[in-house]
Amino acid sequence: MSNNELIYTSATSLAQAIREGKVSSAEVVAAHLERIEAVNPSLNAIVQLAGETARAQAKAADAALARGQLMGPLHGVPVTIKDALETAGLISTGGTLGRAAYIPTQDAPVVARLRAAGAIIMGLTNVPEMSYGYESDNLIYGRTNNPYDLARTAGGSSGGEAAIIAAGGSPLGLGGDFAGSIRVPAHFCGIAGLRPTPGRVPGAGYLPMLGGLVGMLSQNGPLARYVEDLSLMLPIIAGADGRDPRVVPMPLGDPSQAHLKGLKVAFYTENGIVPPTSETAGAVKAAAQVLAEAGLTVVEDRPPCLEQSTELFLALLSADGGAGMDMALQMAGTQQVHPALQGLLESMRPYALSAAEFMGLWYRWDMWRSALLLFMEKYDVILSPVCAYPAMPHGTTGQHLAAFSYVQTYSLTASPAVVVRAGVSPEGLPIGVQIVPRHWREDVALAVAQQIETALGGWQRPLI
Repeated sequence: MSNNELIYTSATSLAQAIREGKVSSAEVVAAHLERIEAVNPSLNAIVQLAGETARAQAKAADAALARGQLMGPLHGVPVTIKDALETAGLISTGGTLGRAAYIPTQDAPVVARLRAAGAIIMGLTNVPEMSYGYESDNLIYGRTNNPYDLARTAGGSSGGEAAIIAAGGSPLGLGGDFAGSIRVPAHFCGIAGLRPTPGRVPGAGYLPMLGGLVGMLSQNGPLARYVEDLSLMLPIIAGADGRDPRVVPMPLGDPSQAHLKGLKVAFYTENGIVPPTSETAGAVKAAAQVLAEAGLTVVEDRPPCLEQSTELFLALLSADGGAGMDMALQMAGTQQVHPALQGLLESMRPYALSAAEFMGLWYRWDMWRSALLLFMEKYDVILSPVCAYPAMPHGTTGQHLAAFSYVQTYSLTASPAVVVRAGVSPEGLPIGVQIVPRHWREDVALAVAQQIETALGGWQRPLI
């Protein structure tokens, strides 16, 4: 295969080709490093590059395979990691100045599992400070640009991952999602992303390691150009690790064995908070039509309580007046904070609640969540927009926080979700759709996403 073919081939196919001796790991890694060298000056997506180490590990992987030693399903396949996950030997900052020189001595469990499966880590990718925000921009590395329009953001907080994957610099990446941090970048950059059910994947080694609401609802998960690669990574990173007590030993279904015909799907194009663009609504309708033609029962319906999503999400996020993030910044040794994060913290100060007030808010959240989950009992899958708009110009996401209510809703229900490209804006920007199954049914969401990807084309190469 040519370099151009290698960088746009799925991780699943690359792994198979390496196992079968059709291509070497050294060739695959070299092709991706060459692509990173070509596009990263424009994107600023990779912030720590381990090029020579990756080349050496690729040669070692080829030598091991020649001896008949197969490390695992990702043997010799290059990957990238969000710079919020501790990665041994590489400066792992979490986007905050207090960690600008921090080099972990051990990997986060999910990173260690990728290495044990044979993956070769090429580098770390950019994030907003402390992964708080929908734009990947910080005082250490600056901002990441969208490969479809450099004047627009790649999203956050896994924006560096989404940008470099969309541009062909990496076939597969690892991110994290609290309030859309996998889903929004996947949507903005036209790739696929999976937020697993909270409790599916260990969260230890994440910077910052927060408890409370963020810890309860966050999940690490994969990003890739192709849905099949999400299915490839999930079983590698899932399961208890002995460090994260929140991981639940739930069985993991196989997407290839999920029976879609007859499943009930509810779709909606507007949540009553922010109307989407007509093209965004059209992408959801197109995806719904694909599923109807595949034999699923598809109806237009939406939960009755969606309109409260943003207000409830922001109230919960602000309930401590920013004290939790202040503590995390102090623990990191950060004294100078990015203006976007500082602005967010200042906006939270007036909304700090007393213990009694917070208990009332928690009760409201519980009642809201119960109503939404009761609605979900009628359906196997919910299909919706990811965001009201495609990728936004740099520096504008903070003015449109309610546009992200489509993902915030399913963070508050602790739901899994998959994003896959299903449309395009008049400006040529990709548009994704969000697929939300019941808890622990990532296999169903991945199978549905595969159906949509096959019918509508999925990822399309950017001009960069």
